[in-house]
Amino acid sequence: MKVPANVIAVLDRAETDGPRLVLTGTLDRKLYLDTAKVLEAAGGKWNRKERAHLFDGDAADAIEAVILTGEITSAKQQFGYFPTPAPVVAQLIDLAGIQPGMRVLEPSAGRGAIAFAAARAGAVVDCVELQEQHASALTAERNRNITVLVEDFLTTDPRPVYDRVVMNPPFAKGADVVHVKHAWQALKPGGRLIAVMSAGVTFRQTAAAVAFRSRLEALGGQLLPLPEGAFRESGTGVNTVIAVLPKPM
Repeated sequence: MKVPANVIAVLDRAETDGPRLVLTGTLDRKLYLDTAKVLEAAGGKWNRKERAHLFDGDAADAIEAVILTGEITSAKQQFGYFPTPAPVVAQLIDLAGIQPGMRVLEPSAGRGAIAFAAARAGAVVDCVELQEQHASALTAERNRNITVLVEDFLTTDPRPVYDRVVMNPPFAKGADVVHVKHAWQALKPGGRLIAVMSAGVTFRQTAAAVAFRSRLEALGGQLLPLPEGAFRESGTGVNTVIAVLPKPM
C-alpha cells in the first residue's frame, strides 16, 4: 500500500509517546481520513478516551517504517544493516572520485562492499564495524590496503586525516544524519564525504533533518535521488538518496 506524500508529512509531525500517536496541526476531512486509514493499516487503532491512535508496540517505530519506505508492509521492517548493492557502490565510488593513494574511511562498514571497491580504486581504507561477524568477513580477505577497527563508530573520536569518507550508515530514527555528522569530522580540508541516506532527509521536519539540509546547502553539497527499490535486493524498501558533502579548504 503506497502512502501519499501529504499523509507522510502529517505522520512526520505527529507526536508519539510509547504506543500513543497524536496527530498535530489542522487537517481537512479528506486528509484526516486518508491518514487514519494509513494508521489503521500500520496497526494503530483510534481510542476515543485517549484521543490518540494506539499501537501494540512503539508507535514511533511503526510510523518510522511508513515514513522511510512510503508504504505499508505486512512485515515489520528494520533499518540497520543492509549490504550496499553493486550499482549503488559503483555510483558512490564514482562520486567520491578516489585516486590511487588516497586515504578513505568507511564507517559502519558491514562486510565491505564499499571498502573493497575503494581499495580496488587504489585507496588505503580504514573501516569501523561494530558487528564482529562482519568485521571477520572483512579481515578474512587479507587485503593489505584495508584495516578494520571493531567498535561502535559513534564512540570513536574522528581526526581530520581522510581524503574521502564513503558510507552507508543505519537509517532508523535519523541515525543516518547522526552518523554523517560524526563522520564529517574525519575529513581533511578539501575532502569529500559521500553517504547513502534515507530519502527522509530531503523532507522531514525534525530539527536534525532541517539543520542537516541547511548545513548541506551552505557547503554547496547535493542530495542525489537513487531509484525506487535501489536496496530491494538487500531486503529493505527504504527510499534512499546519496549525499555529497565537500569540506572547504
